[in-house]
This record gives sequence, structure tokens and C-alpha cells, in this order.
Amino acid sequence: MAWQRYVALGDSFTEGLDDPDPRADGVFRGWADLTASVLAAQVDHFEYANLAIRGRLYDAIVAEQLEPALAMKPDLISFAAGGNDVLRKNCDPPTLMARFEESVRRLRGDGADVLVFRFANLVDRLPGGKLIAPRVTYLNDAVGRIAVEQGCRLVDLWDDDAYASPAMWSVDRLHMSAYGHHRVAAHVLTALGVPVPEGWWDVPDWHRPSWARARVNDIHWAGTHLAPWIKRRLTGRSSGDHLEAKRPVPGPVNS
Repeated sequence: MAWQRYVALGDSFTEGLDDPDPRADGVFRGWADLTASVLAAQVDHFEYANLAIRGRLYDAIVAEQLEPALAMKPDLISFAAGGNDVLRKNCDPPTLMARFEESVRRLRGDGADVLVFRFANLVDRLPGGKLIAPRVTYLNDAVGRIAVEQGCRLVDLWDDDAYASPAMWSVDRLHMSAYGHHRVAAHVLTALGVPVPEGWWDVPDWHRPSWARARVNDIHWAGTHLAPWIKRRLTGRSSGDHLEAKRPVPGPVNS
């Protein structure tokens, strides 16, 4: 099947952090852009919009992106939401996933193909990861069930052991590197039954640093990434405050 209009909804994962776009300073590319570039080569007049904004919680994604996406009349939608919610201590997974299922039902209502995701394993990479592990497991299990019941295409990153490699993650240890995003795009294209470009499955070699270097890296990471993240949580701010979607209307991939 060849799709004509693809709309991506979500947060930083779908916006493309931390895969810098080689065509524009300060803009991220990411797996959704990569996917769109391949799909665009299959048909004439392909259009792509990406409404994702970093830091968005589930309710904000739905409130800001769902209706605009439906108004664009896409035949392909990707919906990745809830990842930021599981990091909050007041997250209620059953309630969250009940809302997720309702959103998916609405996205599927006009017959569009919908991509949903079982997130890659971050539990062992984050401070307090074991505390959020039950929530992540619940969300991923629920997404798998919803995909079957609602006729979605499931992209399963959780069972991909390649994401255990630090090379697949950026220096902030939360967002994916360019390699990580290319591999997500490979998973997405496979779920769509589309051939994957050469090299997109690649996992680069990674050499464990010495104990001393690792501690220096940890200190730098805590000061540069962890502390600002904690400050935003305490002050009720988001990394996406005052930002707009990078591709708010459908258009050619290279526009």
C-alpha cells in the first residue's frame, strides 16, 4: 500500500530529539522525518505533517494535536504519547490507557492506518528506573492489546535488545541518537511492509569507558541534563514551553 498523507503526533520522541537535521540549525530530524522521506519516494504528491512538541504530556498532545490531525484527512497517522506521563509520580496507568484507547479509536474512525508504539527500554538507564518499571510494563502491554483490538500497526521497540547499547542514545540518556532514530524508522517501515534503506538497522560499536571516565561523565550528565530536568518538574515548566510544531501543516517532505 502507498500512503499519500502522513501526520505524526506526539512529544520529543516523534519531534526527533536528539537527531539534528543536517539541513537546518536548531531543528531535529528523527524517525518520523526519515520514515516520511521513504514513503514520499513511493508516490507522487506525498504530504507530511509533524505536530509533535517536546515535553508534552498525554492530555496536551490530545488537546493540541488530535483534532488538527484529523482535519488534515491523513491516511497514515503515528501516535506516540504517554512517555512523559509515566515519569510523573501521580501517573495512573489504567486511566491513562483508557484515554489512549479512546484517542486511537477516534484516529481510526475515518479509516486511516494508525501506528502505535511499545517504547524502548529506558528503565535501566534512568535514576529511579525500577520505580517506573511497572508503569512502563503496563503501558506497553496495553498498547499491544489496543493495537490488536483497534486494528493498528504495532511498532515494538521494547523487545529490541539493540536499544540496550548506549550508542543508540544521546548524551542526555533519555532521547535517541541518530542511530536510534534510524532504527526506529526501520521498525516503522517494517510494520508498514516497506523496504528499509541499507544501514538503518545498524548498531555502532560502543566501548565502555574506564571507571574514572564514567564517573566524570555521570557528573557532567547530572549537572547538564538531570538537574535542569528536576528544576522543570519542581517549577511546573516544560522543555516545550512556547515552542510550536516543526511541520504544522501537510506539505512535501523536502519543503
